[in-house]
Amino acid sequence: MKLGRPLLPLQLDGEQRQQLEALASSRSLPHGLVTRVRIILLSADGLSNKDIAVRLQLNKMTVGLWRRRFVKQGLTGLHEELRPGRPRSIPDEKVATLIRRTLRSKPKDGTHWSCRSLAAETRLSKSTVHRIWRAFALQPHRTRHFQLSNDPLFVE
Repeated sequence: MKLGRPLLPLQLDGEQRQQLEALASSRSLPHGLVTRVRIILLSADGLSNKDIAVRLQLNKMTVGLWRRRFVKQGLTGLHEELRPGRPRSIPDEKVATLIRRTLRSKPKDGTHWSCRSLAAETRLSKSTVHRIWRAFALQPHRTRHFQLSNDPLFVE
């Protein structure tokens, strides 16, 4: 006689199973997501939470959590939820303005923006400008075409 709460039935149709098997065999998806997909596939095969936990070297509670979330939310329930944390201090509009200014304009007396010059212009810190440039892979000092210097002594 089994003890504990009965398991919620987990039935997969052919399309769902195909999709989950493709996710489980992926080598580029995050490891946590692949593990959660394997939990669901083993659950659909009729294994108990304890057997799945032993096979995947997880905790029974973890297996039960992801099984319940899949039953309630489907495939979207297997993705991680947003976690609480400090909200961003720089709004998206300001980041977009900084990127637009980097790509579409030039500083006075210069051929390209530097972190410090753009920071002074936008009233952000130089490290913030540098972090945004890194996030969007912007390198204004590297251009694909020749730029003539505006130095008056350049010709000499």
